[in-house]
Amino acid sequence: MSSTLTTSTTTVGAEVWRPLEDTDHSASVSVVLKLRGETCDVDCLYCFEKRKFAPGGAQITPKHVRRLGQIFGERPLAIELHGGEPLTVGKQAMAALLDELGAQPTVHRVHLQTNGVRLDDEWLDLFDTHYPGLHIGISLDGDEQGNSWRVGYDGTAIYPHIVNALNLLAERRGSCGIVTVVTPSVLGRAAEVIDHIAAFEAVRAVHLLPAFDTAVTRPLKAAGRRTSPSRRLQALAVGEDGAAWAITPGQYAEFVLDAAARWIGAGHFRRIKLDPAVAAIRRLKGLETAHCHFAAHKCSHVFTAYPDGRFGSCDELPWPQAHLLPLAAARSEADVTAAQHANPLLTTGRQLMTTCASCPYRSVCGGGCTATRWRMLKATGSDDAYCDHRARLIDGMAHLLAAPDHPAGAHCFRAHWRPTVPNVIDDADAFLARWDDPAAPRTSARLRRSNHGNINAVGLPGQHEADDLDPHHPQWRDGIEDRVWPLVDTITRSWQAVTYDSCQGHAHLGTVLTPSAFRVGLLPRTRAEYAGLAARLCHALAATDGYLPAAVTARIVRTELTSARTSRRHPVLNLTLTPAPGSTWADYFVALEQAVRTLTHVVRHTPAVTGCACALRPPHPSREA
Repeated sequence: MSSTLTTSTTTVGAEVWRPLEDTDHSASVSVVLKLRGETCDVDCLYCFEKRKFAPGGAQITPKHVRRLGQIFGERPLAIELHGGEPLTVGKQAMAALLDELGAQPTVHRVHLQTNGVRLDDEWLDLFDTHYPGLHIGISLDGDEQGNSWRVGYDGTAIYPHIVNALNLLAERRGSCGIVTVVTPSVLGRAAEVIDHIAAFEAVRAVHLLPAFDTAVTRPLKAAGRRTSPSRRLQALAVGEDGAAWAITPGQYAEFVLDAAARWIGAGHFRRIKLDPAVAAIRRLKGLETAHCHFAAHKCSHVFTAYPDGRFGSCDELPWPQAHLLPLAAARSEADVTAAQHANPLLTTGRQLMTTCASCPYRSVCGGGCTATRWRMLKATGSDDAYCDHRARLIDGMAHLLAAPDHPAGAHCFRAHWRPTVPNVIDDADAFLARWDDPAAPRTSARLRRSNHGNINAVGLPGQHEADDLDPHHPQWRDGIEDRVWPLVDTITRSWQAVTYDSCQGHAHLGTVLTPSAFRVGLLPRTRAEYAGLAARLCHALAATDGYLPAAVTARIVRTELTSARTSRRHPVLNLTLTPAPGSTWADYFVALEQAVRTLTHVVRHTPAVTGCACALRPPHPSREA
């Protein structure tokens, strides 16, 4: 059987936070232009920009845009026209800004984020004339109920205006992205909400943003003598326990997984990009993503410019702490990087990311959002809830990738994604065909046993190449290590499942090698079999709760097996016994024999099931780590 090798080591910094000066000038930066600061023609109750008390009235000018090109030189610029509401600058000023952006050779993308209230044919004509490649984003929190927090100053819903804007874009054969804030108004209705958004023909992308506002305990003060109806509504929605529009990280993770399942199942993925689902999928597949929550180009590559000349880091960070320097004082990129290193908030953010060093999710997660983690740490003293929800997202998306037709498994709490690199088999398809064909020709396997009990092609301890065997091979039993044999035999005979890898666990005493844990790797033949095996394994682990020795933890690992011949990645499931938190390897190996006997007995008596056990029996807290 193919041996599973340990995860390759890379520097945490390169995975979760890369300073601007450590990237060459081909790496772009994003600059958010707050065209009129907090000025907006609507008064959404959850608006984070108005909580920063950014100056209104003044506006970004073409001079500011030219300044950006001078600062960043040849580095590509992705520009976000933002607010408040960017359309409040008026058509003449917007035309001048777009002309200047179009004249800048390093500006490779311009995105306009609007509430859609003012969008009409004249605006669309202006965009077509002055910047034909403009990307338009519209804020829409799902259906009418979901948009209940989005109101005008008079307290009335702006949802009908957003619908008009989306229909107008469709009539003009235009397209747009949607930003959806996930609040309690949409929880439990992910499929309905995604279907509603997808019904608008102009929509090409949806970005789900969480309303993690439990720390918001005071409403905004009225700007004038009179309190507007919208501010009165906000006052009613905010109390000592937080804002009524706030959700928890766990709620957000479950919503995104349900939304992604519907996005896949209904075929919306053919037309619409859904984030953060797509970002997670790309990272799970080992691909890069521009989504900064999943990439190393974080706050060091994102900037915000305000009309009063302030220039700072990402607009999701709190202001004025995120301020770097006056835009007029930045003569070059070196001035910006010097200000970044002198900024206490960014220093804290970088230090926060060092906690990712021991996290098995870091290569996919990328550390998440620095601003959100910072806020949670400040509010509660811990960012554990944030990190836990990122893990849930990744675990669930790994299941949806492997078994998209069986979305319920995405909510399993016992199956966890773990990158296993390298994890290679010569040819998975040929191996599966041979497994089910007793008449297929089989070559003699190289079987050597080390002094530590390792069976592989060279007879040495550690992780080494092993030939792929199946139950019809005459050397099948000889190729399985003794302690793991009863479990392998049960899984292959009783469950009729394919095992591609196994290890009985080795202490490697007297060597410098790291001990290896007990494991059995399962290679599903189909997506349906993957879902069935994952559910069955979940029931088996649920049955072991309270019966395994305290020093041992049983886990289901979602990972991938690569065919060397085709480079195709196959989703696989590994059943492992590892040292429990707080236990030593010595404790583990003392208890391992009993743990293996218990697990094998349970697996032998676990029938095929249609759904995992998580909905029936809450997982033990130690199993969620």
